[in-house]
Amino acid sequence: MRLAHLRLPNVTSYKHAATLQERLVSRLLRYKALLTPSSAPPDPTILTAQFHPVYSCGRREVGNISAEQQEYLRADGKAEFVEAMRGGQTTFHGPGQLVAYLILDMKRHGISPRDYIRLLETTVIKTCRNYGIRGFITDNPGVWTTQERKIAAVGVHLRRNVTSHGIGLNVNTNLWWFNRIVACGLEGKETTSFEREGMHGKTVEAVGKEFVKNFASGIRIKDVYEVTEQELP
Repeated sequence: MRLAHLRLPNVTSYKHAATLQERLVSRLLRYKALLTPSSAPPDPTILTAQFHPVYSCGRREVGNISAEQQEYLRADGKAEFVEAMRGGQTTFHGPGQLVAYLILDMKRHGISPRDYIRLLETTVIKTCRNYGIRGFITDNPGVWTTQERKIAAVGVHLRRNVTSHGIGLNVNTNLWWFNRIVACGLEGKETTSFEREGMHGKTVEAVGKEFVKNFASGIRIKDVYEVTEQELP
C-alpha cells in the first residue's frame, strides 16, 4: 500500500481544496460500493494546503451562525465564511497555516474513530517535536504547547468509514485572526504557532512534508509519492 500526497503549491481558496477533497472522497466511496471490485482500492491520500483567510464553522453550528456574525467574520471582505461538515466549532484558516485533509478508509487500516483522532493528534505532536516544539493533548480537543496555548485544531468527518477534513497547524499564521473569535468554542484560551513558540523561518510546505511522513509512519506505510490535481481521475 502507498500513500499519495496532493500538495497544493500556492495559497488557495477553501472552496477549491474542498472540491478536490470531495472528488477524492467520492472516488473512494464509489469503490467501496462495488460488489466485485476488479482493481485495487484507491490509495489513501493527504491533501495539504494553505488557504486565503477564511472562517469555518463545524457541522453542529451549521445554520446557527447569524447573518450579523457572518458579516463580522468576513472583516469587510478580507475573509470568507463557510459552513463545513467537520466536527468542532468555528475556527480560522489562512496563509501560514498548514491544512491537511486526509482521505482514507479506516476499515481498511483497522482504525476506529477514536484511534484515528488520536493518530492525527500524535502525528501533529511528532511533527512539532521534529522542530523542537513540545506538543501534547489535554481534555480539550487539538494539540497544545501549554495548558493555555493551542497550536493545532483537529476536526474530521466520517462517511462509511471514509475520512475527510483533518488538521490545521499554525506555522507562521497571523494570530490576529484568532483574536476575533472564541477559537473552537474554548473561552479563555489562546492560539499559538511555530513562530510564537520561537521557531522562525519554517515554511508550510516543509512542515507539510514532515506531517505526511509522520502520518505514513503511523499507519505503517513506507511508500509516499506526490500527485498533482491534474493527475486525479
